[in-house]
Amino acid sequence: MSRPRVWFAATLLAATLLTVAARPAAAALPAPGDLHVTAITPVSVTLAWTAADGATDYQINYHQAFNDVLWSQPAGNVTTATVTGYILGGRQYTFSVSARDATGGGYSTSNSVTVVTPVSTTGDTTPPATPANFRLTEVTATGPALAWDAATDNVGVAGYDVYLFDGWYTSTLLGTTTGTSITVPFGSSPSTGMHYYYARARDAAGNVSIATNTVQTPTTTTTPPPQLCQVGYKTTSEWSTGFVAEVTITNKRTTAVNGWTATVTLGGDQRVTSAWNATATQTGATVTMTAPTWNRTIPAGGSVTVGLLGGWHASDAPPISATLNGAACTLA
Repeated sequence: MSRPRVWFAATLLAATLLTVAARPAAAALPAPGDLHVTAITPVSVTLAWTAADGATDYQINYHQAFNDVLWSQPAGNVTTATVTGYILGGRQYTFSVSARDATGGGYSTSNSVTVVTPVSTTGDTTPPATPANFRLTEVTATGPALAWDAATDNVGVAGYDVYLFDGWYTSTLLGTTTGTSITVPFGSSPSTGMHYYYARARDAAGNVSIATNTVQTPTTTTTPPPQLCQVGYKTTSEWSTGFVAEVTITNKRTTAVNGWTATVTLGGDQRVTSAWNATATQTGATVTMTAPTWNRTIPAGGSVTVGLLGGWHASDAPPISATLNGAACTLA
C-alpha cells in the first residue's frame, strides 16, 4: 500500500500542465465517476469509483475538515483503494480522485465525498446525522445565540458540541448542550476579524456527525475590519476553449499569514482543471486555492502566485470578488 504524501513537486506539475495545455480539447480526459465509500473503520476508508476512459493511473486526494493539511496517495490503475495514512477515529475527511493518462498529463478530478470515521470497531459505529438548519438567531452582548434542528441517530443523540473556527486550521469547543440552541462566548478570531461557528451531533458511543454549515458574526467592534489583502488575476494564455492564469495573493497585514486559503469568484463560465503552487477546487464560479505546506506562509507585505489551468465556453471574464482566509480582498 502506497503511503500518502503531500504534493510538493511544483516544477514537475507546471511542466505537466503545459503538456495538458497543448492537448486538443477533444482529447480532454474525462473525470472518474461515482466516487463513494465502500468500507470505513476508525483508521481506514475504502473508496471505489468508475474508471475514466483513457486513464492509466489514479491519485487519491484528501484533507481533514477545518485543517489546512492536504494529503495525496497514488493508487495505480485501479478503481478501488483503501486509505490508512493519517486516518483517525471521530474525524471528518473529504476525498476526491484524480485521473492521469499515459502522456503523464490530462489530469481530471472526480466528485468529492465527505465522511466521518467511527470511534470504535465494535458496538455502535454509526455516526449521527448532521444537524440541519444551523443558524444565528441573535447576537447578544456576550456572544451569538445559535440554533439548529434536532439530528437523528440509529441509537439516539446524546448531545451537541458547538465550535469556533478561526478560519485557518484551529477549532475550539465553546459549549455542549442536549438541546437545539445555545448562546456561546465570542472567543477570538484575529486572523479574519470574523467568528465562524459550527456544530456536531454526538451519540452515547462518542461518534460525531459531519459538521454543520458555518455561520459567522462580526467581532464586537463596530468598525468593519479593513481589507488587508489584495488579489491580482492575470490571464497569461488564452485559446478558444481554455486558458492559463496567474493569481497573485498579497498580504497587506503587518504580520505574516501562516497558512492560507484564498478564493476568486470568476466572472465567466470557466472551469479550473489543474493548479500549481496550491491545491484548487471549484464550486460554481468560486475557485478555492489552499496552500501546500511548503508555500503556506505569506510574509507581511509579501505575496504568493498560484497558476490555474482550465477551460471556458462563453466567457473568460476576470474575477468579480476574492477572499483570503475568509476576509474580503481588493482586486487588482
